[in-house]
Amino acid sequence: MRNRRLVMSAAAIVAAGIGFIPATAQAADPVKPATHGVAASGVDLDKAAASSFKKFSSPADRSVRKSLPGAQNKAAATAQAEGAVAGNPDLAMVLNAGSDTAHGLALSTEIISAPALLSITIEWGDGKKDTTTAGGSTTLENRHTYAELGEYTVKVTVTDTANQVEVVNTLPIQTAGSDFTPYGPTRLLDTRSGIGATKGKVPARGTARLKVGGNGGIPNGVTAVVLNVTVTNATQAGHVTVFGSGHDQPTTSNVNFEAGQTVPNLVIVPVGKDGYVELFNGGWESIDLLADVTGYFTRSASSGYTSMTPARFVDSRTGLGTAKGQVAGQAVFSTQISGLQGVPQGVSAVALNVTVTNPKETGHLTVFPSGQSAPSTSSLNFTAGQTIANSVIVPVGADGKISLRNGAWAGADVIVDVVGYYSLASNGSYMPLEPGRMLDTRDPESPIYGALPARQYYALEISGDEPGIAGYVLNTTVTNTQGAGFLSVAPDVNRIDDYNNGTAVPVARPGASTLNWTAGKTVPNLVQASAGSVGVVDFWNQGWEPTDLIVDIFGYYETK
Repeated sequence: MRNRRLVMSAAAIVAAGIGFIPATAQAADPVKPATHGVAASGVDLDKAAASSFKKFSSPADRSVRKSLPGAQNKAAATAQAEGAVAGNPDLAMVLNAGSDTAHGLALSTEIISAPALLSITIEWGDGKKDTTTAGGSTTLENRHTYAELGEYTVKVTVTDTANQVEVVNTLPIQTAGSDFTPYGPTRLLDTRSGIGATKGKVPARGTARLKVGGNGGIPNGVTAVVLNVTVTNATQAGHVTVFGSGHDQPTTSNVNFEAGQTVPNLVIVPVGKDGYVELFNGGWESIDLLADVTGYFTRSASSGYTSMTPARFVDSRTGLGTAKGQVAGQAVFSTQISGLQGVPQGVSAVALNVTVTNPKETGHLTVFPSGQSAPSTSSLNFTAGQTIANSVIVPVGADGKISLRNGAWAGADVIVDVVGYYSLASNGSYMPLEPGRMLDTRDPESPIYGALPARQYYALEISGDEPGIAGYVLNTTVTNTQGAGFLSVAPDVNRIDDYNNGTAVPVARPGASTLNWTAGKTVPNLVQASAGSVGVVDFWNQGWEPTDLIVDIFGYYETK
């Protein structure tokens, strides 16, 4: 099995003076880069994704031997003439395999044989096969990539024509990646009313256990789930960490909140073998928790993921994708997704970043498939005058549209950026990781130390030139904010070496936002970031004051 490394912290820089929009560059005074540098190590994917990678084995005694038609005496004479043992009585094989990519399998075939010319055929179980020859005992190393996820039976046949004998060994295997199935949106947890858990607030440093596998139409055996987790009725600041039952509680956070806030954040979280996920209240006072499901992942072939450079599909301020003007209170509008800006027809779901700005009063926004009634779930919550964003994964209606409902009683502007889509034709399969912190600009031991300067960006190498990585599931958090602003996340065209060597080309400032903040706020948001062509991701501070940035990784999408 290959040793593959997700670089993640190989290098990171302040891109001072690179990629400024000419019309606004002179408005931002140069900022001296904070201390930064090259990290000592990356994260070993084979270790980080150990729960997904499996090993398979079939011993020699499972080899099935049979005689081939032909004259026994002629076979013995031929074998003797070629120096082989008549009948090759010990002919057998041992099969060992391991999944080390989402779609890939590494197979080791140990052949036990007397000296003889052998023909070997490996049938991978998907209609494809490899053939080779050997001159007796040997070990073969082969790799195969399956077009579709699922369970397969590998069959290896070794034929000794001279001795008129062959042996067959078979090995059931399962691919490691997970594909997406849209679901809902459906509320699975509401501690205010007792949905999915005992009615009542989750106590400080306490945990709510939520059944996912086998709940409603969600099957048992799901590997991960997409939840929109909302904190409400908080009386003190704190955070929530979501993780799979039976897993170690990570040191990362998914939702950060303050007293009196109602705060949502999308999470993609592994599901424990018992079908549960855990929601830990990291604060020192009790809170109410809500969780709405919009899809789940299984190891069966379904919808894969294709990442995109963020593209704006809706902006009610300009009339893009909907009527120009604020979306009225209690109003619903639909917008076309399929067939626009690189999103093909027939997608099953779409990954979005949805922003509400200029709301006249407190309320919530619900995103749901076109062609159905608005569910009683929320995609993001807002207060009067607030600009807030949240990631959303939502099924796409049969007409290729999604619908959005303003749940407030007064108007608000709505912005929608598409960051990727799920479809049967896409082959990006999800590989969950044990959650890990990639970057914390407050920490002197972080790959980058020092607040992200205003109007500048950090370039972070995540997977480098590792082939087949389509995108990453990250959680970005800004804290110690000194003024209003927003964060943009987009793939870079430059390698880190290009920056270090002074050969980097200018990078265009992204137009889409990942999260928005005001002074003094700590704001998180999940982002499904494209890997681009070189595995480098840029994190832009689009505000006019520096801010600290935290980036946690939860998984990646792989096409091989």
